[in-house]
Amino acid sequence: MRPLAALGREEARGLTGLLFDLDDTVLTYGVLERAAYGALWDLRDAGLPLVAVTGRPSAWAEVLVRQWPLDGAVTENGAVFVVREGHGVRVIPDGTPAEVEERRARLDALVAKVRVAMPAIELADDVRGRRSDVAWDIGERVKLPEEQVEALGRLVVAEGARTTRSSVHLHASFERDDKASGAVRFLRDRFGEDPGRAVYRWAFVGDSSNDAACFAAFRTTFGVANVRAFVTKLSVLPRYVARAERGEGFAEIARTLIALRS
Repeated sequence: MRPLAALGREEARGLTGLLFDLDDTVLTYGVLERAAYGALWDLRDAGLPLVAVTGRPSAWAEVLVRQWPLDGAVTENGAVFVVREGHGVRVIPDGTPAEVEERRARLDALVAKVRVAMPAIELADDVRGRRSDVAWDIGERVKLPEEQVEALGRLVVAEGARTTRSSVHLHASFERDDKASGAVRFLRDRFGEDPGRAVYRWAFVGDSSNDAACFAAFRTTFGVANVRAFVTKLSVLPRYVARAERGEGFAEIARTLIALRS
């Protein structure tokens, strides 16, 4: 990882838009603070389209896309898109209604199996807003021992599901996309981007192992400082890292981009 000061003017000016994670990237321990919220508006005013790419529920994004200066959101780790249409929003799942229903049934069965095998582990408190995945709380309201998190992950994989881990949740899904492939598909569908060019024209900001796919896929990637806690779990590190953590780090990245593009 290189310091943020190493980002060059040519690379910054070559960007078409910015993708970013939410938890512990824009949000600071779940709170949207003044610096990060102002940075979103500053980036929008500087002409950069903004797309959230998050493991959080699509129901959350229905609110965020209405109220934040976003061009859309890729939610539930790549599976469900939320876009603004006029004064409202549209939710776009991946697949036909029958396919979505079949994957949801498999997910419900997995949740029941985990409840029997590991009854002390709780679902995340945002699970009712999810359409395509499920999340268990490993570090938001409770802090699970690492051995329990690993055991939960093994159980999920044994049932044929894909699992990802953020700073607060362990996710399970039977969907086809991860954060990176979902983001690229979103950019193709909503902005007409060629997938081969999108990874060079859009940057990504993240903080944890849940962002690994995007760190690997996109050329220009940024980590807020707290990404350092996950370096041993990331096969590809972000290209640049901020000095500040979480929302303050996001604001630092925004200031740097805006200054270099002016």
